[in-house]
Amino acid sequence: MSRRAANGAPLVEARDVKKHFPVPASLLGKLLAGQKDQLVKAVDGVSFKIWPGETVGLVGESGCGKTTLGRVLARLYEPTAGEILFRDWPVHSSFFRHTQIIFQNPYSSLNPRKTVRDIIGVALRQRGLRDPQEREAETLRLLRRVGLSERHVDAYPHQFSGGQRQRIGIARALAIQPQFVVADEPVSALDVSIQAQVINLLQELQEEFDLTYLFIAHDLSVIHHLSDRVVVMYLGHVMEEAETESLFANPLHPYTQALLAAIPVVDKEDRRERIILEGAVPSPIDPPSGCPFHTRCFAKKGPECEQEYPPEVQVQGHRVACWLYV
Repeated sequence: MSRRAANGAPLVEARDVKKHFPVPASLLGKLLAGQKDQLVKAVDGVSFKIWPGETVGLVGESGCGKTTLGRVLARLYEPTAGEILFRDWPVHSSFFRHTQIIFQNPYSSLNPRKTVRDIIGVALRQRGLRDPQEREAETLRLLRRVGLSERHVDAYPHQFSGGQRQRIGIARALAIQPQFVVADEPVSALDVSIQAQVINLLQELQEEFDLTYLFIAHDLSVIHHLSDRVVVMYLGHVMEEAETESLFANPLHPYTQALLAAIPVVDKEDRRERIILEGAVPSPIDPPSGCPFHTRCFAKKGPECEQEYPPEVQVQGHRVACWLYV
């Protein structure tokens, strides 16, 4: 809450954002069975705010829509519906000058045919640096800042380790001088020893360049360490949102409780009772009616869970969508 009070208006705001992907029916299915085109409802009405200087963690199972939402906020995908605001203004085509994304896989996010100089140089030209000497100096400065050296500038991505490639991706993102960075599981493809180095680097860069992060991750221990607030997604919806310490100490939504109970803990006294969710995540092509989590929920309130989507309510400082608190 202190960040919000100090920084006033949110830097980025999502208002009822949806992203649906069409799935065309096969020609044979249309002819023989009258099948119709379907929609994958990857993100289905998400609203939240990110304040300047914050790190907001975005968590949930695979397939819940985290990466899609991150790419929508970075405007790599156009939203199907809803609105994205940057400093209270609707975003437009030049939004890339304010936001960048660090991709999950450093092996596929860099052009294998370009040297490091070329990769970073493209971003610098987009920033407006036309003078070759200025671009060269800035390229070398960025490389040094992310822990690489000048001798790497003419190398190709295949000549680097995974951690080094991710550092190149971070340098490329910084070259635009963004204010908002979407970090899409930036350490999940790295060795554990390298993960800590990259996480520390991201924290240092946030302080140095006054960055705001949306940090997408499966590893809840990383989210706990990095985030100021946490947003929990399930099947394209936000189930719960709260400040990090409050959410980890007292999760309210049954889905959040199940996620946190799965975190490995060495100390027996700190372990939560394990919650085993039955069944699989429903298909986003044909999501269940009512609360999207009701098919796996262990704490259902009643028939309303199956009939109507729960309203979002404020409970103990948490924003939670669950009929248990209505």
